[in-house]
Order: sequence, then C-alpha cells, then structure tokens
Amino acid sequence: MTVCVGVDVAKGHLDWVLGAQGEVKRVPNSKASVGRLVRKLRTIEFDRVVLESTGQYERLLFESLQDEGIPAVRLNPLRVRRFGEGMGVLAKNDAIDARMLALFGEKAEPEVRPRRTTRERLLCDLAARRRQIIGLITSEKNRLEHAAPCVIAEVRGLVRILENRIEKLDHKIDGVISEDEKQKGDFERLQTVPGVGPKIARALLIDLPELGTLDRRRISSLVGLAPYAKDSGKRIGSRRIHGGRAAPRTALYLAAMVGSRFNPELKVMYERLRAAGKPPKLAFVALARKLLTILNAIVRDQSEWKSMSA
Repeated sequence: MTVCVGVDVAKGHLDWVLGAQGEVKRVPNSKASVGRLVRKLRTIEFDRVVLESTGQYERLLFESLQDEGIPAVRLNPLRVRRFGEGMGVLAKNDAIDARMLALFGEKAEPEVRPRRTTRERLLCDLAARRRQIIGLITSEKNRLEHAAPCVIAEVRGLVRILENRIEKLDHKIDGVISEDEKQKGDFERLQTVPGVGPKIARALLIDLPELGTLDRRRISSLVGLAPYAKDSGKRIGSRRIHGGRAAPRTALYLAAMVGSRFNPELKVMYERLRAAGKPPKLAFVALARKLLTILNAIVRDQSEWKSMSA
C-alpha cells in the first residue's frame, strides 16, 4: 500500500503528516527546522512527499528534500482542492490540507520529477526575474496611452532602463547555458528551426528540461498543448487544450506565429488549416504542437532542422 507524507506549507510553519490518517505535526518553516524534518524523514519509510506550490514558501523544504534524495512532488493547490471536494471534504484548515495532500499522493501517485542541479535552479531564477521585468515593461508601455505629457518622458526612461536590465539578464542566462556543453549545443540546434530565436530557445531549455526525454504525446501534455476530448453520450464536443506549463506554451505559441510565415513546413500546415475553415488561434495551437514535436526530436536525436527535413 502506498503511504505518502503530506505537508501543508505556510509562511511561518509546516504541518506534516505520515499517511492520510496519521497525526499532524507542526514545525517552523525555517532553515534549521526544515533540516531537522528532512533528517527525520530519512529514517521513515514512505513513497513520496507531497506539497503545494505556495508562492515560494515551499521552496526551502522542496529543495532540501531533493538534495537529500527524498522523492518530493510539488502540486497546483487547485488540483488538490478539487480532489478534496470530490472526496466530500468541504472544510479547510492546515491539518485537513496536510492529510488531503497525503491522500492525494496515495491515490493519484503523482510523478516525481528529476532533481534540478544548482545551475538549473539558477537559470530558473534568472528566467523568472526576466518574466517579472517583461511584465513591468508591458505595464509601463500600457500607461503611455493615457499618460499626462509631464510624465511621458519619465515612463519612457523607465522602460529603457528595464529593457537594459533584460539585455543584461539575457547575457547572464546565455553565460550559464554555455557552461554546459550539451545545453549549449541544444541552444544552438533549436535555433536552426525557422521561427525559433534565442528567446524561444532559452525559454524551452530552462522551463522545459524534459525536452528530448519524453515522447511527443507526453511532452505535449506536459506543456498543455494536447487536445482533450469533451464528449458525452452522442454529443461530440470540440477538443481543447488545458493546463500545462504556461511559460514554454507561450513561447511555442509565439514561435508558431512567426513560423506560419517563415517556416516552410509550418506555413504549409497553417494555410491548409485555414483553408479548412479553422480559426487562426486554433491553427496556431496546432502549429505550436507540431513545432514542439520537431524541437523534441531535435534534442532527442541531437540533430538540426536541415538534417531532419533533408
């Protein structure tokens, strides 16, 4: 029988339980206390530790578990909450949440992802900061439309400063990527595909480390580009994508838009879909999925676009 450890994470404390029916215990969410908890968990037999993503408050525990080789899974809180509601548990507090996480782990057996190295964690942090600054730039540019004349210059000045920070972050990210020969080679190989530039290649290598290790169906599902059925009885509903990782999905969608004009294979596919009456957004999603399949094969086979299309 599968037994999991459920951990409900808060800013100041952790509530953990061994098995869905176990006794819930509370420890401070501090480096010393997390270290003691991890050492204790090393002496206990269980399948995996299950915790939720809670705005980085779970990061200390999650990375400490991974560093000690303890299997740990970090989940979307909404997924666990819906599971609890399906089980008839409508009440919510820290102890209930910890038990529900343990029960979810025991029933669903969520996949344990490989541990990220220190270098990979650094890349993720840099990429996250880059996305934050991009958001700030977008907000500032949106303000220009209704900005008073006396502040327009100030807004534009701030945008230039933020764009300069983006350039420095890109340079730093490229430096970290170049430290690993395989990743450096993958970075260059991905860009041989028309429509895939350095920004897209960075996003995929950082936010989708599974690229090249999964088959096309699993990688599409992971990114959130796999169409899901919505049928009931005689009704055949339209297929829709759902869930997945937002950052690589957005990057692939943008690359698909460019590829529909400059990538010969994607251009033909886009024109065929549009001629069949498919709306542009649906066509771009289909192109993004096709592009992901191509890029996945490139990393898997350590090949380039030209050699694949020859």
